[in-house]
Amino acid sequence: MVTKIWSAIEKGDVQPVYLLTGTEQHLLDETVKKLIRAVPGMTSAEVNRFDLEEIPIQAVLEVADELPFLVDHKLIVAKNCSFLKATDQSKEKQNHQLELLEKWLENPSPTATVVFIAPYEKLDARKKITKKMKKHAVVVEGVTLQGQDLTTWIMQQGKDIGIIFGKSEAAFLMDMAGTDLLTISTEVEKIAAYLAFKGTVTIDMIEQLVARTPEMDVFRLTDSFVNGKKADSLAVYHDLIRNGEEPIMLTSLIASQVRLMIHVVNLRKKGYQQQQIATTLHIHPYRVKLMMQRNLPPLPILLKALNDLATIDLQLKTTSGNRQRRLELFLMNGL
Repeated sequence: MVTKIWSAIEKGDVQPVYLLTGTEQHLLDETVKKLIRAVPGMTSAEVNRFDLEEIPIQAVLEVADELPFLVDHKLIVAKNCSFLKATDQSKEKQNHQLELLEKWLENPSPTATVVFIAPYEKLDARKKITKKMKKHAVVVEGVTLQGQDLTTWIMQQGKDIGIIFGKSEAAFLMDMAGTDLLTISTEVEKIAAYLAFKGTVTIDMIEQLVARTPEMDVFRLTDSFVNGKKADSLAVYHDLIRNGEEPIMLTSLIASQVRLMIHVVNLRKKGYQQQQIATTLHIHPYRVKLMMQRNLPPLPILLKALNDLATIDLQLKTTSGNRQRRLELFLMNGL
């Protein structure tokens, strides 16, 4: 996982070659920032940066092999390594001499760290250069983090700036703020500033400081609804409408939550435990824990609610009238 690589970098274990790949740009950017901080005397302005759509790879290797000037160790960032993905070589903007790169990877410069960035969802694993790069480089995969990986990442983010997240608090933040890493990182910094960059994060603190996502509010709305708290569910619904959320989108999100509850009820009947349910449904254990703490309605009632929501969804898409009122009546009637 990326946090293990970051931990090594922060301890000064900086390797000669890194390959940053994937579409989660925040992870790629954060890795480069950590390398800048880890290389003695390095600042962002002193990083040698190359765009491989504009500069051939052999020019990068020449700079890497030159002795450093004014610093003991150079940091070189080469982005847009399109030669690592499945593309027609004849369509490359530059004539990259990949055989030179293959040889260089076997014996990289001892006075430079070179970061190759391939911000693509998938690389061509069949290519010789891709195999060489993965063999000799430290590979950072910038993939969207989910579940336990995201929880661990949040805890590490807090630790890096002096605050402590427990697993439950990290999971709660994820449910509050969503899964976008840049958004979560911003919220972690906000909480850290509130704590003066030291101390332990609490659930109450997160509720007080973090702006809820529509998805989190829909979770609260649905939870209140299925537990017979009509006033609470309507209050959340009206807040969402005032914030500009569309009834058709809210209907879809509520249906998704009810569908999830149906799956949880079915799996509990089969004897599944919390972690097994989370793994089967590909959701965070904290969300399962919240559902299992509630007395979920019997399966027939949940199925009827799902059917009613499907009817409302069809009405919203095919008829005119007061769109907000249709879903409001559903919430007022209860289960």
